[in-house]
Amino acid sequence: MRILHTMLRVGDLKKSIDFYTSVLGMRVLRQSDYPEGRFTLAFVGYGDESENTVLELTHNWDSTSYDLGNGYGHIAVDVEDAYKACYAVREKGGKVTREAGPMKHGSTVIAFVEDPDGYKIEFIQGKR
Repeated sequence: MRILHTMLRVGDLKKSIDFYTSVLGMRVLRQSDYPEGRFTLAFVGYGDESENTVLELTHNWDSTSYDLGNGYGHIAVDVEDAYKACYAVREKGGKVTREAGPMKHGSTVIAFVEDPDGYKIEFIQGKR
């Protein structure tokens, strides 16, 4: 068994795809419209779904925003250099919510950024 994907409901699919591809460097793996259900699914990731866990971005055509709730945590992404990753996100218009630096009570370098819908993405340096 393995995790296939994590689904996020997004208010503006174009903005979300742009963030995950242009800012975080993922690519669109597939996208399908479901007119009868009035929604679109877009799968993005760093590699093919057959070997990698990906994100499913679900856009319900009649919804522009969602309450994130207090149970959701974050998506973690392995980065070579968290400081450079934050700089790149900022240069591309993304939002850094916690600058790169050692985690509290530890030495692992982490940072947090936020996507257009407010979902948190954690950069973890050097987990390769």
